Amino acid sequence: MNIDYRLIGARIKVKRKRLNYTQEILAEKLDVTVGYISQVERGITRISLDLLAAISDILSCDIAELITDTAVQSSHYLEEEFRTSFEQLSHEDKKLTLDFMGLLLKR
Repeated sequence: MNIDYRLIGARIKVKRKRLNYTQEILAEKLDVTVGYISQVERGITRISLDLLAAISDILSCDIAELITDTAVQSSHYLEEEFRTSFEQLSHEDKKLTLDFMGLLLKR
């Protein structure tokens, strides 16, 4: 199995931004340079497993999620996926989704 460090870096970037963390904030929490975080997020450098685990702790996600884009250990993975998808909807589609959920709850 080939490890795609570019995808791992992209997932780190998405999770970091979702928490409104800058590269500076993440670098400070990890005691590394901003340049190193930039290289990790672009897949230029191979990140160690120890550092990947530290990043997953800081970003409050499972390490498997960063590696494979699946939350194997998460018991609430569907809720996380729903929330992520829901946030991307327009206001009208969010209302429609809530109406549909109301119908599901009534049955």
